[in-house]
Amino acid sequence: MTPSPKEELEALRAEIRRHERLYYGNDAPEISDGEFDALMNRLKALEAAHPELASEDSPTRRVGGERSNTFAPVPHRIPMLSLDNCYSPEEFLEWHARVRKGLKDEPFEMIVEAKIDGLSCSIEYEKGKLARASTRGDGETGEDVTLNVRTIRSVPLRLDLSRPPAVFEARGEVYMDKKDFELLREGALAAGEEPFVNPRNAAAGSLRQKDPGVTAARRLRFIVHSYGYLEGLAEPVSHWEYLNICRGLGYNISTLGNRPCRTAEEVLALYAEYAEKRFSLPYEIDGLVIKVDSFRQRSVLGFTSKSPRWAIAFKYPAQQATTTVKAVSFSVGRTGAITPVAELEPVKCGGVTISSATLHNFDEIARLGLKVGDKVVIERAGEVIPKVVKVAGGARSGAETEIEPPKACPSCGGELFRDEEEVALRCVNPSCPVQFKRALLHFASRDAMNIEGFGVSSVEQLADKGLVKGFPDIYRLKKEDLLGLELFKDKKADNLLAQIRKSKEQPLSRLIYALGIRHIGEKNARTLAQHFRTMEAFMAAGPEELARIGDIGPVIAEAVAEFFKSEATRAMVKELGALGLRQDEPERKAGGALEGKTFVFTGELKALTRGEAQEKVRSLGGKESSGVSAKTSYVVAGSDPGSKYEKAKKLGVTILTEEEFLKLVS
Repeated sequence: MTPSPKEELEALRAEIRRHERLYYGNDAPEISDGEFDALMNRLKALEAAHPELASEDSPTRRVGGERSNTFAPVPHRIPMLSLDNCYSPEEFLEWHARVRKGLKDEPFEMIVEAKIDGLSCSIEYEKGKLARASTRGDGETGEDVTLNVRTIRSVPLRLDLSRPPAVFEARGEVYMDKKDFELLREGALAAGEEPFVNPRNAAAGSLRQKDPGVTAARRLRFIVHSYGYLEGLAEPVSHWEYLNICRGLGYNISTLGNRPCRTAEEVLALYAEYAEKRFSLPYEIDGLVIKVDSFRQRSVLGFTSKSPRWAIAFKYPAQQATTTVKAVSFSVGRTGAITPVAELEPVKCGGVTISSATLHNFDEIARLGLKVGDKVVIERAGEVIPKVVKVAGGARSGAETEIEPPKACPSCGGELFRDEEEVALRCVNPSCPVQFKRALLHFASRDAMNIEGFGVSSVEQLADKGLVKGFPDIYRLKKEDLLGLELFKDKKADNLLAQIRKSKEQPLSRLIYALGIRHIGEKNARTLAQHFRTMEAFMAAGPEELARIGDIGPVIAEAVAEFFKSEATRAMVKELGALGLRQDEPERKAGGALEGKTFVFTGELKALTRGEAQEKVRSLGGKESSGVSAKTSYVVAGSDPGSKYEKAKKLGVTILTEEEFLKLVS
């Protein structure tokens, strides 16, 4: 008997959902990508032929008609708190003892989950249909990312229940698999774009896209790890039971082990097991999360003001490996600084093969006592470029050789110079080709003029073909210039030209930073722009006037004066103005909520980037500083804070968690 269109549609939707779970949930596809696409195309054709049978939760509706996210604020029904961290077995045992004491020695079981390095997210269903998705934000209020979360194929668009609850909230982590991150990174490099540094940044950046179509192409995934708001369903008695409910609904979960752990020793055994096994997992993890299983016992333990007492994140130390320095090469930076790079015997570190590591400068080489041929310990802590931590112990063979500084620029063969007050050797040839290309990349970078698509490959081709010989040439580019290059097709050329036009509206502070004046970072560029207000006034200032500005000082003042001493440089900046670039700084609102407050940031923030956090401070009248002093108002501590955190404690400076900071600026 031939099925009706409605029956065929329902069967096809169920089949596609099953294959989505197999592929995105279990990494065990039963059919090829081509066969999956054929099923999807058949479903699209049937839905087009029978619009009366349309369904909002159909697999074809992941990217719907609405094309733009607004990221509106979403209050959480239950706060999404962060977890306390521990970094050693001893610290974990201290937490375990506190839990046992809090439960008056009552036996308790623990769930161990992988701590996936992604972005926390809440997904709410109303009567079984996906109604809302939001980021964690400050824990009390997040951002609406519903349209983007709908595109994640490991997120069910409806709950497969005969009598779905009025409200069901699943909380978990949005992340990107290692293999999908590498594909995204390779694609960005091939397109001449700035790649994401790591999978966590890629997931966060992909989830916060205004166009859901971009998010859909990034192949994000979602894994449930926490219990949220529930209405109209019998509440589970334990986390293990709740996770099994989620698994039955089609969600992925991240539990390790096939049952709850009954003792601290079992948890420590899993921690040791995954210290190495984590590198073979398809996703990045930076530790384990340990939770008391019983919801009744959780209510007894309760919360501190910042985190639950019944859970802790058990972090792994920074990833290290030992290898041999085969040679030292030298790279040229945008200001001509020569950076030594250790060429290494390839070694696995954190699941990645490492073949080079930065040595920073020659003073660092002297501090390490490093020679070519030495065995060294390298460290990789979430960054793409690892560093040499120390020379490994043990006697040298005698075949090791000293590392000699280069006598000429490795790019142009020009003269090298070292200022008495600096640690870096520097190429002083203004026509050095590598310096110029790096200067172009800096000019177009995200924190400068923010020209998307103007990356490494674009710069290489534009500079090598002579189409861009200086910053003004960027703004003279025509579509036919770009179409003459291998890298550009019609749409990509249009997109880059649109980004170039858009960059003309960047304020003076970004233009000052983009020019690449030595010693001028983002903070000093803003200070100068807010003081002078116009490029004309800035260029006219002498070193004495510059040195009197707070946070500037004589070294920066001399660098600025030296930069503008060249008539060619002054003419270039005026030319940028003639081409339509903004050369003034908008007035900052006085009397903001943070007026007179100074902030220092340390550690990694989760909900927003360091730059976004600093911008929030500035928009409210505050300012940020790079160092902690008795005059610092607040130190904002993210995960893995550095020495600034310890200094703040010694000085009695107020320390804020990321959640407390977000509440302060909201």
